[in-house]
Amino acid sequence: MPNVAVPVVRIQRWVENFSVRHGEARLAVDSGALTGAAVDGSSFIATLPFDKTYAGGADLEGFAAAATAPAEWGILLVRKGGFAIARMSGGAIAEHKIGRRHVQGKTKAGGWSQQRFARRRANQASAAYEAAADHAARILDGLRGPLVTGGDHGGVDDVLTDRRLQALKVVGPWLAVQDPNRGVLDQAIEEAQKVRIEVLNADG
Repeated sequence: MPNVAVPVVRIQRWVENFSVRHGEARLAVDSGALTGAAVDGSSFIATLPFDKTYAGGADLEGFAAAATAPAEWGILLVRKGGFAIARMSGGAIAEHKIGRRHVQGKTKAGGWSQQRFARRRANQASAAYEAAADHAARILDGLRGPLVTGGDHGGVDDVLTDRRLQALKVVGPWLAVQDPNRGVLDQAIEEAQKVRIEVLNADG
């Protein structure tokens, strides 16, 4: 069951290619997703980004229109002391911040030195998360749309425990990213807006 992520502008081409491989696909709407059933028994399930539920007709034009980014949404990436935060207006960045705080790597040393090192590393990580939370609170203040997150689960969870961020609505997909920088942020923004498609091939 391969899963793919497809940009909204390429949905029609993807379905056309699916039909070439498996025969014409009959479209339907089921449980908030657009489905396609081909003549050879293969099928697909396409879900909207941002955990949105599709309630339109069984046609690609309507589905693509529903897949557009919200007027207002945000993105938060945290990993290894680095962070990237953006407030989005549709597909454009309205405001963003990328930063890094030093967090030492793991050590193989043992005994008291290892314990002292672990405490220092934990303090550094805590300071990095606090810095990320401060910037997130400023940039995402009053955000009414969804928030997409990624990077390191523990780091993101730590940042989101900040009381100033409690009202944010976190949605999928979770984004597995490298250490945040501008290139990583731009790629994450693209990934967040893609349609997720599960393909079920008739041959298994």
